[in-house]
Amino acid sequence: MTDATNGSDKTPSFEMTWGSSTSSGYCSDEQSESDSDSEFEQYFTARTSFFPKSREVPVKEDEQTVLNKQELTTADIQQKVKEYNAQINSNLFMNINKDGSYTGFIKVQFKLVRPVSVPPPKKGSVRRDTGGRKAGGVKRRTSFYLPKDASKHLHISSRTSAREVIEALLKKFTVVDNPGKFALFERSERHDQVYLRKLPDDDRPLHLRLCAGPSEKVLSFVLKENETGEVNWHAFSTPELNNFLRILQREEDEHIKQIVQRYALARTKMQEALAGSTPG
Repeated sequence: MTDATNGSDKTPSFEMTWGSSTSSGYCSDEQSESDSDSEFEQYFTARTSFFPKSREVPVKEDEQTVLNKQELTTADIQQKVKEYNAQINSNLFMNINKDGSYTGFIKVQFKLVRPVSVPPPKKGSVRRDTGGRKAGGVKRRTSFYLPKDASKHLHISSRTSAREVIEALLKKFTVVDNPGKFALFERSERHDQVYLRKLPDDDRPLHLRLCAGPSEKVLSFVLKENETGEVNWHAFSTPELNNFLRILQREEDEHIKQIVQRYALARTKMQEALAGSTPG
């Protein structure tokens, strides 16, 4: 499905084309019992693990990064676009415009640790008191975890900045969180090691894609939280913390189940071996 995003004076318009990515999950509803609370929330999660399984190495600009940021002449762009299109086996081609700019596709992978917030569903979103009247001053939001390793394809321009890519992603998902909470990263694999570089807001992702070529190992894009260090758990609300505890409990139960099954299988095999052995 292709959507056209109409930009304002601050944000140029560009197209976004999205690939499909779905995942089933579990959910929980949380609502404050206090009459003084002004907000109640609903949480959904499709994550399979609360803790990250691997760790990428953050890096600063190196020779490869500088090469990918080189300025290209019109002739260079035409040649690189031709070479790029010859290497792909899909219809995700790049095209050159008359004004010298070009359009194409980038794939963004989501690696978010925290849930994102979206507006509540319209149906049934109005809260009423015990007398059937609408409760005034009550705000509602829905938060959920994006599916693990979800990814989306965007059709953008060579003039589209990393900041605009983030804003477009959030707008498509109707995420109400501040775009400043997120960052777009350049991911590369070299010498059996994965490297990450945070893109400045004014970097042009499609330019990086063209210079690097279509290989996802050479270059890919990842959306992550724009922060470092330990998680400040005190910054979360009570419903969020309760939901995290449920996630941890689910993971713990699953690990215990796997361990019990492994030992039970080993015990069964040992008993079978003993039953078939000849005393000597």
